[in-house]
Amino acid sequence: MEQNYFTGIDIGTTSTKAVVFDVSGNVLAQKSIAYEMFHPKPNWSEQNPDEIYEAVNQCLTFLDKRSLLETLSFSSAMHSIMVVDIAGKPLTNLIVWADNRAIDIGNTLKKSELGQKIYQRTGTPIHPFSFLCKILWLKENEPETFRKAHKFIGIKEYVWHKIFGQYEIDESLASATGIMNIKDLCWDKKVLSLVGIGEEKLPKIVPTTFSRTHQALNYIIGAADGPLANLGTNATGKSKLAFTMGTSGAVRICVNEYYSDPQMRTFNYLLSENQHVIGGATNNGAVVIQWLKEQILQTTASTEELIEKAEKIPAGAENLLFLPYILGERAPVWNADAKGVFFGLSINHSQAHLIRAVMEGLILNLYSVGKVLMEKFPVEEICASGGFAKSDFWLQLVADIFQKKVVVSANVEGSAWGAVLIAMKSMKLKPKNILKNVGKEFFPNPENKQTYAILHTKFERLYEKLKDEF
Repeated sequence: MEQNYFTGIDIGTTSTKAVVFDVSGNVLAQKSIAYEMFHPKPNWSEQNPDEIYEAVNQCLTFLDKRSLLETLSFSSAMHSIMVVDIAGKPLTNLIVWADNRAIDIGNTLKKSELGQKIYQRTGTPIHPFSFLCKILWLKENEPETFRKAHKFIGIKEYVWHKIFGQYEIDESLASATGIMNIKDLCWDKKVLSLVGIGEEKLPKIVPTTFSRTHQALNYIIGAADGPLANLGTNATGKSKLAFTMGTSGAVRICVNEYYSDPQMRTFNYLLSENQHVIGGATNNGAVVIQWLKEQILQTTASTEELIEKAEKIPAGAENLLFLPYILGERAPVWNADAKGVFFGLSINHSQAHLIRAVMEGLILNLYSVGKVLMEKFPVEEICASGGFAKSDFWLQLVADIFQKKVVVSANVEGSAWGAVLIAMKSMKLKPKNILKNVGKEFFPNPENKQTYAILHTKFERLYEKLKDEF
């Protein structure tokens, strides 16, 4: 029977989105349901797992009423953790990637020889965001919850269990926990010993192409959203760097080799057993623009209107520089204590200067990650995706700061389409008559090359001078 519809279910930080594609990658329909993140204590970032599961249900119900469901495949945000009892009932909220409650544990482990060895075996930098550090925090601070735990899982595993009654995790998400041995594709015994649990407390690791059937629908377990964005935007191979910015942001390269950075600046996750996604993610993406708009500028102007103002300011924001670490930071500094800084403010700076400096600071930070990758791999172009890719100005900033050509996928739903490509691989199908993958192209402005080279050097030097003061 010919497959007509493939649905990518992208469980993100701020919403779940279900996107229906045909076999050529054309978007036929989509539905998105948003939900909140809440912060009950300083450094805590949580969500209600049942609210997210209900969002998945609502998206699928919407598409099912239109008879658009046949094969479904999952994408999911990484680094979430929750505890469930033997009945599958949550004992905690979902603790998400932005949560820094394990900051002391992460800092101590990162500086140790043991932390370095764990990074080398797992590919996941030691940081409070990781599944590993959050389990250690629960063990130390909520021993009764730790004792009662039947399983430690992430949000996709919770949704999967709700549907099938099985605790299973794809090898891509498992590779981002800091507990999986990335070479042996199994839970690392030495890390388990450190945590004080057996592998029975964790989901079973399965390939990204693993499938189950429910109510005549074929479900593919899929992978993590970052690696899937590489696949979905055709950013595979040593010459292509994926650049994504939504609530957070990331740069990644997909190659057929394992790489760990001696300075622990980059991660190594899996797309599949033989495809390694190397790069770094930032806590601080478009959420910083939202913070600036609502908390600092306190304006009713739209984000688009603010960006238009920034575009009128010269490159470099007339010597105003912004360190964008309002949520601490993952790559490249892996410092949960880092803070945001405006540097160089003068009486001549306006609202528009602040906006431009924030936008440039976000890209300069990701360039620090990209520079590490570009020193290792012969990158020729950047493949952009995420909500920011709808703005020409954002994309031109990336081209100017990275001094590389930026191409935008004709399909900006990179992670959802990547999930569908995994489903097709599972079913031994190939996409047909794929339309030209490239939408717009942006080329670096040589007039801005020197400005941004100087600004980036200053950006990194300023962080080094301030890091011990945070």
